[in-house]
Amino acid sequence: MQEFRGTTICAVKKDGKIAIAGDGQVTMQNSVIFKGNAKKVRRIFDDKVIVGFAGSVADAFSLTERFEEMLNKYSGNLMRSSVALAELWRDDKIARKLDAMMIVADKNTLLILDGTGDVIEPEDNVCAIGSGGNYALAAAKALKQNTNLSAKEIAYRALKIASEICVYTNDNIIVEELGV
Repeated sequence: MQEFRGTTICAVKKDGKIAIAGDGQVTMQNSVIFKGNAKKVRRIFDDKVIVGFAGSVADAFSLTERFEEMLNKYSGNLMRSSVALAELWRDDKIARKLDAMMIVADKNTLLILDGTGDVIEPEDNVCAIGSGGNYALAAAKALKQNTNLSAKEIAYRALKIASEICVYTNDNIIVEELGV
């Protein structure tokens, strides 16, 4: 079975706006760039929620579908839906094997959901996941602290910097933004 992975997702909350950026690279078995223009950041729930995912592509799609089911079940409450997905992820024998992480956001809240069933709200309103996540996180924190750039521009530039360092991240960047 072929294993497809490799991506970077970065999110920034600033000045009433939340932006999530993701690159387009899908890597096969850590050695072949299989696709360069995958869309791993998308709007769901009538465009009110943004989801960015990293990890196994099939697992990420499965989790995104399950997350949207939870949003429908809990009337769009992002925190409640995230906790419900985390509980499912942790408790379900099949879901427990899913290999992916997600960053989710609505106009007010930014969260990381991981494969161990954790729901994490970043304390400084900046987060990143995936193979180039640490590079993007460092870049986003530096840009947020030392520039007047918007959330969208910080997320984009952080991904651009990560793409110059991480071989599993490319510069085919998609950014989605919510807020006032």
